[in-house]
Amino acid sequence: REQVRFNGFGIFIFIVYPGAFVDLFTTHLQLISPVQQLRIFCAGVWHNFVLGVASFIGLFLLPAILFPFYYTGAGALVTEIAEDSPANGPRGLFVGDIVTHLQDCPVYSVEDWNSCLGDLSDKSQVGYCVSAATLQQLSFPARVYRRLDGTVECCSNNSLTDICFSYSNNLDNHLHACLPARKVIEASKVCRANRDCQKDFVPSFCVTPSLENQTRLIRVKHPPHIDMLYVGHPLHLQYTVSLSSFVPRQNFLSSDLPVVIETFCKYLISLSGALAVINAVPCFALDGQWILNSFLEATLSSLIVEKQSRELVGFLILLAGSALLAANVALGLWMVTAR
Repeated sequence: REQVRFNGFGIFIFIVYPGAFVDLFTTHLQLISPVQQLRIFCAGVWHNFVLGVASFIGLFLLPAILFPFYYTGAGALVTEIAEDSPANGPRGLFVGDIVTHLQDCPVYSVEDWNSCLGDLSDKSQVGYCVSAATLQQLSFPARVYRRLDGTVECCSNNSLTDICFSYSNNLDNHLHACLPARKVIEASKVCRANRDCQKDFVPSFCVTPSLENQTRLIRVKHPPHIDMLYVGHPLHLQYTVSLSSFVPRQNFLSSDLPVVIETFCKYLISLSGALAVINAVPCFALDGQWILNSFLEATLSSLIVEKQSRELVGFLILLAGSALLAANVALGLWMVTAR
């Protein structure tokens, strides 16, 4: 566009990261104006920016693009479960299941899944309303002892179906009962205190699982299957179960394709955005060096007449930008090695 001949192009490695360059004909480059030079030097940053924006738009419009083949908003589709995941098992999750709720938190997408797990991790364990008659019928005597973290356990360690629940009676006494978890939770109302359970003058209590710190009892709904009852840290469930917001309309469609496209767009946004930012930084050997020089020539020629003074200003800015970039690289390497 600016009638400048180029001799070739190639790649290079600057300290620790790779880069690319275009070898321009210096004589032609010096004959054009600083504004024209600025257009040339900004071309790489501009194209990285456009590529990042296009990828972001594609990621945002992906549900509409894939609408004829996949639908969204019905829940989070399970695409993979790690072998050591606590979600494995006959009463657990299976590939192809659609998760619709975590406790009383609705799940319409993967973002909702992550948000609900985050809320469950930050908030205290919810309880379940159980009538006094049912509580007396289901509970059985067991030895009560305290764990090292101060929580109470009242069930046998060998039990796979019972969980120790704590509750308060009308005298504010803290009591504990070993109860079958599924019978207590199914068809029970979620509560935080006894007052949440008062209905039709039937005496009821809000029983809360007595679990170790950071451990939660989570009810995962994935119809038409029976609800999964998960006991453990919410992050373990988040890291060992892979999901997708896109549900195939036909069985022959791959559930991994939208995930691959999403991941590709996210990496493209990250990579192109990072390249645009790094190349725009006024740093030696990067586009920012030539962008800065052309910018100073185009803007400061009338204010700073002497070329040497303009070059000194540019050198100081380049020195600061290079130090900033070097500090970021060193910080990033330190964070990686510190882990």
